[in-house]
Amino acid sequence: MSNEVLVIASKVKSYIKSAAGFNTSATAIDALSNKVKEVCDAAIDAARRDRRKTVKDRDIA
Repeated sequence: MSNEVLVIASKVKSYIKSAAGFNTSATAIDALSNKVKEVCDAAIDAARRDRRKTVKDRDIA
């Protein structure tokens, strides 16, 4: 699962295009997906420290 992309590339590209008129490379999508994984992993750790099995908004920094 480590290579799985967690973001919808077309949505990200559309957002960047509409927000700034910029194009988006495939490597940018990969980098963003890796950041999402990092945030998810940190949120999982926070929930685990609180002895919960549910990740909540407060776990996402």
